[in-house]
Amino acid sequence: MTTTITRSNVSARPLLTAAAAAMPVWTVVALTQAFTREGFDLVRHPFSQLATGSLGWIQITNFLIVGSLLIAGSFGFRKALYGKTGGTWAPRLTRVAGIGMIGAGVFVMDPGDGFPVGTPAGPPAAMSWHSIMHMVAGSVTFIAFAAACFVLGRYFTRAGARGMAVASRLAGLAVLVGDGWAISGGHAGSVTLATGVMIAMGWISLVAAHLRKFA
Repeated sequence: MTTTITRSNVSARPLLTAAAAAMPVWTVVALTQAFTREGFDLVRHPFSQLATGSLGWIQITNFLIVGSLLIAGSFGFRKALYGKTGGTWAPRLTRVAGIGMIGAGVFVMDPGDGFPVGTPAGPPAAMSWHSIMHMVAGSVTFIAFAAACFVLGRYFTRAGARGMAVASRLAGLAVLVGDGWAISGGHAGSVTLATGVMIAMGWISLVAAHLRKFA
């Protein structure tokens, strides 16, 4: 008997596992550094600042690994959602977010506002080209996270899962609000940005874990 292997019966579970791991890996590595690296203050410094200094390679590696997990996970989403609402754009947007994370790791932002220790207080006098590229990569990532959450919200609406549909849209809104507040110079903008990103990425990881059960 001949078995025909199609897109639908090739297991998506390992790929979805990668996406499910993205947020926990990012959060554990980033928060561990935030609470242990001398001079770092999450109220003033974004997680991206951790990529500077002698230990910056840890956060750079975090960006690269998590970006790779999201890219791998995007193919899991494509398999799991094939032929369904969101089956085209949710995978693409997750992949774009992963590429953006890798870009943010490759192009490191400038030291600033007293971190790493010894850096003058306040923002840098001028922004380097790689810091500008980091900001671009970060913006692409945030927008992709938000859009992916909104697309997943549509998927869950069509599936009749109202609670998950609402949660998807709130997760997308969280990263937009967090980023907007940080850009506006609002108090503790780095905290709101980090929270919004973790909520959106966490929701994508949670959905991947959910879909993995049926893959």
